[in-house]
Amino acid sequence: MSFPRYPKYKPSGVEWLGEVPEHWDVKRLRRLVGLNPSKSETASMPTDSLVSFLPMEAIGENGSIDLERQRVLSEVASGYSYFRDGDVVIAKITPCFENGKGALVRSLTNSCGFGTTELIVMRPNPASMEPEFLHRLVTSDSFRKLGEASMYGAGGQKRVPDDFVREFPAPLPPTPEQRAIAAFLDRETAKIDTLIAEQEKLIELLAEKRQAVISHAVTKGLNPAAPMKPSGVEWLGDVPAHWGTMPLMRLVPEERRIMYGIVLPGPDVDVGVPIVKGGDVAPGRLTLDQLKRTTNEIEANYARSRLRGGDIVYSIRGSIGDAEMVPAEIEGANITQDVARVAPRLEVHGQWLLQALRSTGVFAQLDATAGGATIRGINIFSLKRAQIPVPPLREQVAIANWLERVVAASDALSAEVGSALQLLKERRSALISAAVTGQIDVRNVVPEHAA
Repeated sequence: MSFPRYPKYKPSGVEWLGEVPEHWDVKRLRRLVGLNPSKSETASMPTDSLVSFLPMEAIGENGSIDLERQRVLSEVASGYSYFRDGDVVIAKITPCFENGKGALVRSLTNSCGFGTTELIVMRPNPASMEPEFLHRLVTSDSFRKLGEASMYGAGGQKRVPDDFVREFPAPLPPTPEQRAIAAFLDRETAKIDTLIAEQEKLIELLAEKRQAVISHAVTKGLNPAAPMKPSGVEWLGDVPAHWGTMPLMRLVPEERRIMYGIVLPGPDVDVGVPIVKGGDVAPGRLTLDQLKRTTNEIEANYARSRLRGGDIVYSIRGSIGDAEMVPAEIEGANITQDVARVAPRLEVHGQWLLQALRSTGVFAQLDATAGGATIRGINIFSLKRAQIPVPPLREQVAIANWLERVVAASDALSAEVGSALQLLKERRSALISAAVTGQIDVRNVVPEHAA
């Protein structure tokens, strides 16, 4: 659906904004909102009052907030950001800011809330700025892209400065029009969000089906009429009667045992040895231009964990269970302590073993032994002893070839759905930015149910 533009425009005087509707103003946000209000407003509240508490994970990327958490006022009166009903909060730290984490907070316990210090809190002046419009403005692509350019700090700890918010030139329609724009966006984004949720659910279902197909093929085989026998392993169930079941460590050569790699790889260097970290065990990540590097001096102490083409890398910390085949391109690279190397024996088909390691039955064995308070991990002892249902080599090849075709078709369908999902998200972002900057006129857009 296309929307009309306003009848007349004027120069805004702001390069990124261009022209705005003739009757709109452009003002610095510091003239329209109060920033990070004082906690002294809570001085009259009993110190044992319950208030809402919002850590970063309680704030969504689509304006949603999780209000389940509460704290006693005395516990949060210092060391946390303060806000009240009607304030707008946005994340100021990367990557949360770029992802659009922000919300208009309402229905707080005792109308009062506290949260992470990595929030910027804005309180709109009721005479000139509607909270709903402010929320849409400061979570729009236009605001976020400019904010990203102003971030300070190093590495993954970059932040948007408060001064960027104060000095941001805000397009400002009359308050009745702000309400109309906000109501329009509520309606239209709700429709898009419904479609997004449907596509995300479809991707989830496709992933579940893909996993089920892999797991069934590597534990039951391709012949539904094959006689079965108990595997002796709870998570594997019955396996074909002519298959064996053995620990993973018996499927690798003695001279290249299952192991993890470099414990302290140091900072990334321009010239050195590529290293595979836990986050690199993912499709498209095992390339020379994607991998970080460590120095030759550090890597020399871990020669035993070097990789060869056809090896399998398995994530053992963080996102445990991810597995990928090592391409010839990165032969000679090494691994970190978050990754295990599994080198199939010559008489073991590598692609079959890769799929076996991705199966639910194998993962369940390892997941049951995983530990760690903040970052979950499995140890090499458990990985070596994971029980693998092993068919004859001819069947390994057949299973691998069949799965290659089936999984490729599933991945193609998932990619198609993913592209549609991305287009919906882009449309949502573009619609918000167009509405809050006056590029479309929604004043006379009638809701479908009222037409």
